[in-house]
Amino acid sequence: MNPAAPVVIAGGGPGGMILGYLLARAGVPVTVLESRGDFDRDFRGDSLHPYTLELLDRLGLAAALLELDHFKARAFRFHTPAGVWSTADYHRLPTPFNYVALMPQVRFLDFLAAQAATLPGFTLRMGAKVTGLLEAADGTVTGVRCRDEEIPACLVIGADGRFSTVRRLAGMPALPLGATTDILWFRLPRSPLDPPDADLDLYFGRDSYVGVLGGISDWQVGYSIEKGAYAEVRERGPEPIRAFLGEHVPWLADRAHLLTDFSQTTLLSVDISRAERWHRPGLLLIGDATHVISPVGGNGILMAIQDAVATANRITLPLLDGTLSTEDLGAVRQDRIDAIEQVQAQQVRVERRAARARARGKAAAPPGFLRWLFAIPALRLRSARANAYGPAAPRLDASLLNRLS
Repeated sequence: MNPAAPVVIAGGGPGGMILGYLLARAGVPVTVLESRGDFDRDFRGDSLHPYTLELLDRLGLAAALLELDHFKARAFRFHTPAGVWSTADYHRLPTPFNYVALMPQVRFLDFLAAQAATLPGFTLRMGAKVTGLLEAADGTVTGVRCRDEEIPACLVIGADGRFSTVRRLAGMPALPLGATTDILWFRLPRSPLDPPDADLDLYFGRDSYVGVLGGISDWQVGYSIEKGAYAEVRERGPEPIRAFLGEHVPWLADRAHLLTDFSQTTLLSVDISRAERWHRPGLLLIGDATHVISPVGGNGILMAIQDAVATANRITLPLLDGTLSTEDLGAVRQDRIDAIEQVQAQQVRVERRAARARARGKAAAPPGFLRWLFAIPALRLRSARANAYGPAAPRLDASLLNRLS
């Protein structure tokens, strides 16, 4: 390890920014490289789960973050031909943050960037696209190339998302696990007459389902389509989507006419995939760069931030004392792989159920018996806890926390 070189994190998403903040606040010099000129992306994940809010609270950041506009989602509901039921009651969780905070990701990342900028060891470079890896004769990664500039690093961390350049350059492919759905996202304005209990809702119909996520002034609406069918759906125009809303989400029907053109939509190609290897000497992958999480459950940000916490727990002290080893990097995967496999396995089951429903021409709704199970309050609370924290949620190491001044 070159102790004079910083840790370089490629990717300024939630995982990369949280990890950069944690390392810099503990005294590790960090440079975060974000390929875009700003953080503004439409329809990136907006869900900040109770785990994330509790972490930020431990860091003294939650109060300031929550002064920004956000929507508190306190329940998650299914709307099916057999009826409506809640699958998660976040408001019953024993935490001050008993909700999912829906906040545009650009605001969250701008907030983290502003907080990290106060740390002397933190550098954020926007418009800095990684184009190559620097390697020693033995294959150890020693830095990155940004176009014509070489940036040495004691460790390179790829947090650059599902289409990770770092993963590709490192020769560590992610294998697809079986996504069958794509999502068309668009926005519709709020109305004072909208259902007061609408938070995070899924509406199931024949061949498709719609997800509706609350916001301060609008609703995010996600319309599911068969993977690869975008050209065909676009050819039919927005009328089938408007008709679906009219039939299955009637309280939005009076605004459905505002969707007039596919230029108002953003296609999210759903992916579920995972790299077998997460590290090489001098390099580590985290978040979607190593395991792509589908939008099901809205926990992609949660998994990336938990990767960042697990990584900080494993590498901060070795970085500070100059003893970082490949075993430390490998331990990050050991800490996280069971949780990631559980989340992705559940998402694959949902995808397969949706594919079977489309093949039969039936509603892609969950099994009917779940309606009766989720009538039990304790089960809704258990479901809320599972989604709020994920499986085997890592807690920021106390000895590390004590170093954060």
